[in-house]
Amino acid sequence: MAGASKEPASQRIARRIARAGVCSRRDAERLITAGRVVVNGVVLTTPALNVGPKDTVTIDGTPLPAAAPVRLWRHHKRKGRITASKDPQGRPTVFDDLPPDMPRTITIGRLDFNTEGLLLLTNDGALARTLELPATGWVRRYRVRVHGPVDEAALAALAQGKILDGIRYGPVDAALERKTGSNAWLRVGLAEGKNREVRKLLNNLGLEVTRLIRVSFGPFQLGRLATGGCSEVPAKSLTEQLGGLLPGSASLPTATAARARARERAPQPAGRAKPRARHAHHRRTP
Repeated sequence: MAGASKEPASQRIARRIARAGVCSRRDAERLITAGRVVVNGVVLTTPALNVGPKDTVTIDGTPLPAAAPVRLWRHHKRKGRITASKDPQGRPTVFDDLPPDMPRTITIGRLDFNTEGLLLLTNDGALARTLELPATGWVRRYRVRVHGPVDEAALAALAQGKILDGIRYGPVDAALERKTGSNAWLRVGLAEGKNREVRKLLNNLGLEVTRLIRVSFGPFQLGRLATGGCSEVPAKSLTEQLGGLLPGSASLPTATAARARARERAPQPAGRAKPRARHAHHRRTP
């Protein structure tokens, strides 16, 4: 796959190692403290060092490979998988469902054990952290099956935000999709994604969430991706959709600019016209 972004002029040594696909940044820091990393002939004892493209880096005497291009995958997470590389309880993880030839990847945010649907993965930690930030303004959209009486006015009121158990939740776009007996399907969109946010807000309205499916994350859609399936986003689409959000781009969004985008993209109450999308639609734990 062609590179989707240029390598930054200077970056922390642990990130340089991670971008080369050797290991995670945390494991890279362990290699450094163990004295196994050499930069320009000098053994490192601390990860507090920036390196550039002209610096020579070796690990155990082996030259560091060139940085891998930024890549992004869509994954259809199954219910009953945890979003982690390993689980002390021995439960299956999302990584158990990935193709064996996948490079080292990390998830962009999380979906809880019983939530299913779209999960984005990348080989670049900086991109993951940028896209996880609420300030980036990307809306996460869900289809939610609930049991109990649906109060459409109460759903609409979530667009004003809500304080629940001392936690402030931002605007949520929630509307009834269809109802069958005591069960109903809802459409929910939010830009923050606090821990179990969708479940907590709907439980507070007297609704039991029986199924929760993330159908999109920003411009990326779940579409018809098979359950457990994984599909790489083409480099051209990645560049078109992410633009300046890609690591190594001319400029990452400032906090002020990101907040402005978040206001523009924030979920709108049902029935209100939404602003024109900035991205063509393809798309933390709710």
